[in-house]
Amino acid sequence: MTQATASAPASIANLGPGFDILGQAFDAVRDTVVAVREEALGVRLGAVTGLVTSLPDSPAKNTALAAARAVLDAAGARFGVRLSIDKGVPMSAGMGGSAASAVAGAVAANALLDRPYSIEDLFPFALEGERVASDPPHWDNVMASLLGGLVLGAREAPVRLARLPTPAGVACILFHPAAEIETSGARKLLAKEVPMATIVEHSRRLAALMVGCVSGDLELIRCGLEDVLIEPQRAHLLPTLPAVKAAALGAGALGCSFSGSGPSVFAWVPDSEARAVEVAMANAFADAGLEARAYRAPIDSAGARVEQTSARAA
Repeated sequence: MTQATASAPASIANLGPGFDILGQAFDAVRDTVVAVREEALGVRLGAVTGLVTSLPDSPAKNTALAAARAVLDAAGARFGVRLSIDKGVPMSAGMGGSAASAVAGAVAANALLDRPYSIEDLFPFALEGERVASDPPHWDNVMASLLGGLVLGAREAPVRLARLPTPAGVACILFHPAAEIETSGARKLLAKEVPMATIVEHSRRLAALMVGCVSGDLELIRCGLEDVLIEPQRAHLLPTLPAVKAAALGAGALGCSFSGSGPSVFAWVPDSEARAVEVAMANAFADAGLEARAYRAPIDSAGARVEQTSARAA
């Protein structure tokens, strides 16, 4: 192949009680990367389009370039690539924008190899791309964007990822408000020690959420989709969060919390209540004088994929 186009979806990290171990693909928006094979070794930046028109042209600062380089280096490729990036996932939004670019870059470069890696085997290369944006890199965004659906980071060494069942008849609504929260700063706010009672309640909710997903029990999901460990330490970063959560839950949402470290806020909602919840959340943001854009996608969203490949005519 001389050219390949790949895309990867946005993602929701932490997913309520799943801090650093649960991620969900969110296929409302995608990053798309076109990789063109070139004779000169290395990776280079081509055109940048979409929500931004300028990105760093060095693999040391560009997640897509870094991930593509990791793929080519591991494969011992005797060619280089030029990547053009179309940004569909907002940056600094708590929607996994850097991870989507890294994943799409890895998948596009991989499609040019004579013997491509499997999608699952691309995880460490995409993770190296994400490392450019955050060191250590966040697994939850990368694994969800790569594999799709709801993904558990079951073990770090050796790596073990597991896709979890997703409940039928449930949608995910996400609002991206006109606010900024820096991920690194949000992590620095977290206490190094927390009370045992908080850990027990956190574990209770995580277990309820996962069992609810496996069994399709929406009431168990409702019991579990609450972050009592991390969100209380960060809630002040988005003062309107309590009102938005109250509006979502009052309209029928199963749960509502930050997407990653924010500022975006997501809710899981039975399909029958989706419109009411979306309107309620929108009104809560409007009442706070904060503009916010709404997105909606199925919980079982598709992960990364190769959109198109082409080769020179013989």
